[in-house]
Amino acid sequence: MGDTGAANGDLADLDQAAAVFAGLRPRLFGIAYRMLSSSTEAEDLVQDVWMRWQTYDRAAVSDPAAFLATVTTRLAINALQSARVRRETYIGPWLPEPVDTSADPHLGAERGEALGFAVLLLMERLTPTERAAYVLREAFDYPYRQIADIIQVSEVSVRQLVSRARKHLRSERRAPVSGADQRRFLTAFVSAARSGDLAALEGLLAADVISYSDGGGAVRASRIPVVGALRVAKYHKAFASRFWVGVEVEWGTANGQGSALLRRDGEVFTVLTVNVSDEGIEQVLWMMNPAKIGAA
Repeated sequence: MGDTGAANGDLADLDQAAAVFAGLRPRLFGIAYRMLSSSTEAEDLVQDVWMRWQTYDRAAVSDPAAFLATVTTRLAINALQSARVRRETYIGPWLPEPVDTSADPHLGAERGEALGFAVLLLMERLTPTERAAYVLREAFDYPYRQIADIIQVSEVSVRQLVSRARKHLRSERRAPVSGADQRRFLTAFVSAARSGDLAALEGLLAADVISYSDGGGAVRASRIPVVGALRVAKYHKAFASRFWVGVEVEWGTANGQGSALLRRDGEVFTVLTVNVSDEGIEQVLWMMNPAKIGAA
């Protein structure tokens, strides 16, 4: 009887641990994804956090939410350092792994900060600790003191990290247009690219536009970015007659912004989106690596 009672108690304790974790999981995934720009890597990391939570002395944890956010962030800082080494040998341009945000617009955040593709790309230039401080503050509104505990620096240092990250992101990015305007530009771009209309394409693009194609070496894609309005327009006109044959376009939302899911024979093979300022399309992002587009 004693053994049975102990076993039942252990099961009840594990059920409670699972319930607590399930309630916090969206936030943990939101932190991990914003740190790593990869839903696959974020899922793996959150699973690692769950394994640690299962075996940890949970009776010693007074605030599970704070504890699990700390574990997630510290693992993400380490994972990001390893990921950057891998990305140095990535074939062609590397782009974030798109996620479908139509069902969960904020991926566990109070607001959708640090989720759009333009910001994720800029955050790649931050140090892992700067990125963690920025994500925790801007996306999840953690107090500076708690962030200091999580990343193990002083509160003054946290304020400096967040300030530095904000300045960097502001200096590198023009003000984006509204979501409705972004979708309008995307729709017009797809139409012009599909028809190979050079004038229409060039008219949509900012002078210093960059087109990135992320195929990861698994599919045919340009291995160097294409830069400048005329070059980008000519590039898309050049493959229009071949690329778009048999392609169906489905409009969706990835990372909180309008995106085009391109299907051939019923399968999504590309997620396409654009980042837009009042000067026109700043970036064209072709996400074509099959390993990355399953979550979109």
